Amino acid sequence: MIRDLVRANIRGLTPYSSARNEFTGEAEVYLDANENWQGFVSFQEANRYPDPQARALRARIEAVLGLPYENTVIGSGSDELIDNLIRIFCEPRQDSILVMNPTYGAYRVFADINDVKVLSFDLTETFQIDLAALQAVLQQERAGRSGNGQLKMLFICSPNNPTGNAFDLATIETICTLFDGIVVVDEAYQDFSAKASAATLVAKYENVVVLRTLSKCWGLASARVGIALAAQAVVSLIAQVKYPYNLGGPSQALALEVLSKADEVKATLELIIEERERMGTALSALGCVEHVYPSDANFLLVRFDDARAVYRFLAERLIIVRDRSSQRHCQGCLRLTVGSIVENERLLAALKEYENG
Repeated sequence: MIRDLVRANIRGLTPYSSARNEFTGEAEVYLDANENWQGFVSFQEANRYPDPQARALRARIEAVLGLPYENTVIGSGSDELIDNLIRIFCEPRQDSILVMNPTYGAYRVFADINDVKVLSFDLTETFQIDLAALQAVLQQERAGRSGNGQLKMLFICSPNNPTGNAFDLATIETICTLFDGIVVVDEAYQDFSAKASAATLVAKYENVVVLRTLSKCWGLASARVGIALAAQAVVSLIAQVKYPYNLGGPSQALALEVLSKADEVKATLELIIEERERMGTALSALGCVEHVYPSDANFLLVRFDDARAVYRFLAERLIIVRDRSSQRHCQGCLRLTVGSIVENERLLAALKEYENG
């Protein structure tokens, strides 16, 4: 089934293979990659290429996050993995992807870069998945399919960015039964949610890919560590298409370090969730705030009486938030990350100053 969805040139691809891919174990002398034997910076082995398969990191991910080693591949952020998936499965100028408005904008950007069409349908006004609308899009696409192109991929961001809400696992599984292409569930903010992860669906549905990241809860946004969890057939395809040494040694080392501090991360995660709830209550009490949407992430989507004026007022006070007013059902909304208590208090003080004119 997966093979039928793959682009013909990818099916026939002979991937780049380094000696580090072909050799298993730990060597004592590396004379395979034309590296400089000398190192000039403090990071050990900066003069050596990193493990292209990130084997130690994937083993640690399995131990800490419970994501099976054989079903994972590491990307330079989830963005690289999104781009790889589109390149693997979608024929340029023929195939299409499907997104749900409003959602993470990179899906459309990477589709545009790869010259792949983007279809879309709207979430409900409460940001839930409208299964009837989805079925209508799928039926229309199948009826108009010419044989030269098809809808290959559907993106579900859960918890969703910018709305913050996670979707029920039962709804995601229903979509897996409705759609015969690749279902990508982007769980960048899953750590902040009490809703069940779609990771359990990977063993059940060959066409499901779950994306995770160490950028959010794990505090490694600068290191760019993304994780794809999928059937081995899909993992193998991504491994063939990704850059040979796509995640640098410093990033792998930082990821291994933070994963060894799971207890500390969990403690700070609980603090972020508590602060999210406190901020939601405090923001709701402000006269300039019309609505605070429920969140399963580390941010809040907030509707203001004049979002653009609030945005400018905050920027003048060197507080940067995200204006999401242009997105579907998000008119008048700003997205506010849950920061430290000090940062959050500074935000609230500025909003009170705004109210008082």
